[in-house]
Amino acid sequence: MLKGYVHSTESFGSVDGPGVRFLIFLQGCAMRCRYCHNADTWRVGVGTEMTAGELLDRAERYRSYWGTEGGITVSGGEPLLQIEFLTELFREAKRRGIHTCVDTAGQPFSREEPFFSRFRELLRYTDLLLVDIKHIDCAAHQKLTGHKNDNILDMLRFLSDEQKPVWIRHVLVPGVTDDDRMLHRLRAFIDTLQNVQKIEVLPYHAMGAYKWKELGLAYTLDNTPPPAAERVKNAERILGIR
Repeated sequence: MLKGYVHSTESFGSVDGPGVRFLIFLQGCAMRCRYCHNADTWRVGVGTEMTAGELLDRAERYRSYWGTEGGITVSGGEPLLQIEFLTELFREAKRRGIHTCVDTAGQPFSREEPFFSRFRELLRYTDLLLVDIKHIDCAAHQKLTGHKNDNILDMLRFLSDEQKPVWIRHVLVPGVTDDDRMLHRLRAFIDTLQNVQKIEVLPYHAMGAYKWKELGLAYTLDNTPPPAAERVKNAERILGIR
């Protein structure tokens, strides 16, 4: 029976999709975002091995709290690195009548096989995708995360063509992603998409920095403060958030 590598779960998520969510954090990520607050999820092939049924049985203990909008959200790490397990999990969730949401940065996306067919299969059982656009500029994205963003933007175009509901998220980091010119570029790109239901600006915080130190890693944003409230409002205005 297929098992996934699970980092952790949370019972009452309220900011990762509509309603109250049961959050599942899968293990493994190829990105090395400078502000990552889950650096302990990076390693691949470790974590608690669980089946889809085991996870959903745990989630359904809290189903009475979900209301009409809630469900499960799978995050990470990068869930698409375990796409076959994620598909099995969502397939079983839909059989149980559970709303499904995946929180992804899109880094593994490719139109090459076998990934592309697996991704299309996953979408059959996915109600909503939360997609992190780390930086709209390719070179800056690579500097921030260690990877280019061409395939990530291509994934968003594909999701738009498929009319799959998406929420766009953007972490606002002073001196890194808080640049009006780049925010306008991001807005122009989002305007080309036909499936964006919501845009969220997430103010940078350093609450996960201690994990870097525990892992013996250098946290390069140690002296970076959270963005000022007026800069958050500025980003929201540019991105069309009301």
